[in-house]
Amino acid sequence: MIVLETKKLTKHYGKIQALNDLDLQINDGMVFGFLGPNGSGKTTTLALLLSVLQPTRGTYSWFGHPVTTNVRKQIGAILETPCFYPYLTGYQNLSIAAKIKECTMSAIDASLKIVDLFDRKDDLFKTYSLGMKQRLAIASALLSDPKVLILDEPTNGLDPMGIVEIRNLIRKIASSGKTIVLASHLLDEVEKVCTHFMVLKNGIKLFQGSVKEALSDRAVIDISSADLGHAFIVAQGIRGVKSIEQKEDRIIISAPGISPQEVNAYFISHNIVLSRLQEKSGNLEEQFLSILSEH
Repeated sequence: MIVLETKKLTKHYGKIQALNDLDLQINDGMVFGFLGPNGSGKTTTLALLLSVLQPTRGTYSWFGHPVTTNVRKQIGAILETPCFYPYLTGYQNLSIAAKIKECTMSAIDASLKIVDLFDRKDDLFKTYSLGMKQRLAIASALLSDPKVLILDEPTNGLDPMGIVEIRNLIRKIASSGKTIVLASHLLDEVEKVCTHFMVLKNGIKLFQGSVKEALSDRAVIDISSADLGHAFIVAQGIRGVKSIEQKEDRIIISAPGISPQEVNAYFISHNIVLSRLQEKSGNLEEQFLSILSEH
């Protein structure tokens, strides 16, 4: 099912192009990342999708429908820094949010348990760590049990432990079947939690696809042989080979879609025994930099 669809979605501030002609489709169950450098249009896009901003032109729909109050209730979101009362407890802060969202009080305990703050619910918000404060914000967004969760830079400012906690929480929420949309400039974050992503630069979408396919396109096979020079020549005939590079005592082969087993069988058929055969997966940083360099 299509959860979100945009058509030519555009936002200009005078001569400043914050977002231009964005065509996007996000399906049910995806963990979709908006990836791009600071100022690329990620937060602007989220603000448009949440009706915080009005587009200059273009349209968008949630669940195949125009945005209405009932549609908004199916979307939980955190934009920028979450605001809570420092001298109230975590539970009291969520009670206020629950009343605003017209949620039952039972939803508070359920949300606190999801984000692993139930044991700290009676502690003052000001005593929470930055990671705990972010988890409380996510608990607030989950109060109405939305179908979609939107997160803007969810690990911004957190220490390594806090980043891991939020990353694991996102995976946990995604495993429950919710669709998650997150904006980040951290490549590692998108690579480790997202199923799909798009790259924005200066308000323009440069790329959209699955993380798995993007990484497999960058995967390489590392081999060694007693006669490296001969192996290098023979490697030229591997089906689908994109590039071959010799580095000291090994050869790096880029041939998307070819398994290590197929590579080994190919060399055996040419009477070459490999002393080393290792597949190394790509990383999103390489793909990201490649996409930016092409535009």
